Amino acid sequence: MNKNFVNFHILISHSPSCLNRDDMNMQKSAIFGGKRRVRVSSQSLKRTMRTSDYYQQFFPEKSIRTRQLGLLADELVAKLNQEDDGGLERKWIEKAIQVFTSNTVDSEDEESDELGEVDSGNQDDTKERKKVAVAPWSVSEFKVICHAVKKAYSEELTQKDQDALQKAVEKEKSRKATKKKPKKSDDEIKDDFLLKKIKKSLESDIESLQKACGSATDIALSGRMATSGLMTSIDGSLAVAHAITTHAVDADIDWFTAVDDLQELGSGHLDTQEFSSGVFYRYASLNLKQLQVNLGLLPNMKAEETKEGRTKALEIAAHVLHMLATEVPSAKQQSFAAHNLADIALISFSNQPISLANAFEKPVLAEKSGGFRAPSTTELHKYWENIHKGYGLDETCAEFSLDKIDPPVGITKRDSLPELKQWVCNDAK
Repeated sequence: MNKNFVNFHILISHSPSCLNRDDMNMQKSAIFGGKRRVRVSSQSLKRTMRTSDYYQQFFPEKSIRTRQLGLLADELVAKLNQEDDGGLERKWIEKAIQVFTSNTVDSEDEESDELGEVDSGNQDDTKERKKVAVAPWSVSEFKVICHAVKKAYSEELTQKDQDALQKAVEKEKSRKATKKKPKKSDDEIKDDFLLKKIKKSLESDIESLQKACGSATDIALSGRMATSGLMTSIDGSLAVAHAITTHAVDADIDWFTAVDDLQELGSGHLDTQEFSSGVFYRYASLNLKQLQVNLGLLPNMKAEETKEGRTKALEIAAHVLHMLATEVPSAKQQSFAAHNLADIALISFSNQPISLANAFEKPVLAEKSGGFRAPSTTELHKYWENIHKGYGLDETCAEFSLDKIDPPVGITKRDSLPELKQWVCNDAK
């Protein structure tokens, strides 16, 4: 039986750097095993992968993450008209955004719509609309909606729809206007009627939207929480841990100046920046079946995998391995240039997610001659052996190491990262 989870265990040593900062401009850190570790957040790692040249090469469609719907319309106008032979006018794109977010499609409640309105608290009783949350928007998903909108506005209404629209017009005319909801014009009523109709039609075929959304691999990997309208919640298939150093870290402070060439004495600017170096443990777990569901290759988690679907999921898993082993956050890199590649990559196929972070709960100590890389690898292997023996785990494992270390029995050795990626693509064969 195919194992459903791919676990990624990466050790990567970074030279002096400050890869991820908090709101105080200090390195992000965490207490683990009672000692301070430098940390790179999972959000930082995922964005690093998502915005990398490697990602763009193998996954051309990337989601647009924003809450600015006006700017989203501008972006969609450019992207959709590049792809669409017939072209899509801005008005169809703007109406598609309305359908998707329910920004103008009112609910049955006269006092609020699906996004809602909030009282600003001012004495003049002015109101402001709640903002849409920052979310990933799929271009392919919007393309489906745009064509549905264009079709609905172009087609002649059936007699049944004409009667329903007339009823809506009469109802609006008889309604008492309020400050929150002034009376609508006939065109606005027709707009609302058609947008609701489009929304209902798309909701009845939500699978086509989900399949289109799967074209944006970052959404299929990281998931999405629905905030409004037709946006569907998607369970992420890739879980990424915050990367932490395998050892305790005491940070250094860099005092730096900006020299003013036209100032005779002193400097034009003086500031400080915290930095450090260390061996980081990166861990991620990929749910292969959830990935196939998110890509539209499986109808649900209970369905049987197809050869085509699993092959596609394994190909993506190999790309995730490459990015976890090679991509580094860009923060302060012009000052530190810590462009380091992974020292070791251990991959396992299993029936559950399994982290090896506890190998470093007791901070690794440097070798007598210095260095945390070798002792970190030793602790990783030792803990792997302990949990396998203690729990009788059924895993299939392989490893690539720069130091050409012989791994424990049960871990297949690969001589290069491309070989390890191919092992993943071959379903651990």
